Amino acid sequence: MVTEKKIKIAPSMLSADFSRMGEEVSKIVAAGADLIHLDVMDGHFTPNLTMGPQLIKSIRHYTNLPFDVHLMITHPQDYIDVFVDAGAEFITFHIEIDFPIQKVIDQIKSRGIRAGIALRPSTPISSVEPYLADLDLVLPMSVDPGFSGQSFMMSTLEKLDRLQQLIRERNTDIEIEVDGGITLDTARLVGSRGATILVAGTAIFGSDNVKEAINGLREAASA
Repeated sequence: MVTEKKIKIAPSMLSADFSRMGEEVSKIVAAGADLIHLDVMDGHFTPNLTMGPQLIKSIRHYTNLPFDVHLMITHPQDYIDVFVDAGAEFITFHIEIDFPIQKVIDQIKSRGIRAGIALRPSTPISSVEPYLADLDLVLPMSVDPGFSGQSFMMSTLEKLDRLQQLIRERNTDIEIEVDGGITLDTARLVGSRGATILVAGTAIFGSDNVKEAINGLREAASA
C-alpha cells in the first residue's frame, strides 16, 4: 500500500574528502542526513573507480544511519555478500547488467536488506516494470553515471512521472531515489514528482553550511 513518505536526504560520499571520510560522515550525520549514499564504481561499467567494501566497512562505526550502496559495476552478483557484510542496508544495482535481474534481487533480499534498481538516463522506466513487486527502491539516474558535479537532465522528470504512476497503479510501497545534479531548484522538481530520497554531493559537501544545505534540499523537495 502506498503511504506518504517524508523526504530523505542522502549525501553522496563521492563528493566528500576521501582523506578524512570518518570525519565527513560524522559531519553530515550531525547536520541531519537521513542516509549515507556510497557510490561503488569498477572502472568498467562506468569510466571511474571509487570505493570498495573495505572503505565502507571502515566508516560503518561512525554512524547508525542506513548505508545506501549504489553498485555501478558489471558483476554485482559477485559482490552482494561482501557489501552486506561491510554494512549496507540498501543495495542498488543497474538493470543494464548482463545477468538475470531477478536473481540479483533475490540474492539481496535473502540477506535481509532492501533491494533497488538503478537506470541510466537512456534506459526507459518500462524496463523495471516486471520487478516492481520485489523492489524497495528505484533510482532513475539524472546524470550519466561516473562522476559527481554533473548537470541534471530534465528528461528525468518524465521518467519520474511514469514511475510514480506505475507505483500508484500497483499500490506498492517503493522509494523513488534521484541521483545527479540535485540543487534547490531540481529538488523542487523531483519532489513534486514523487521522489522520496534525494542524493546530493556537491550541493552538500560544497556548501559552507552543511546543515543549511541539507535542510534546504529537504524543504525544497517537500514544497
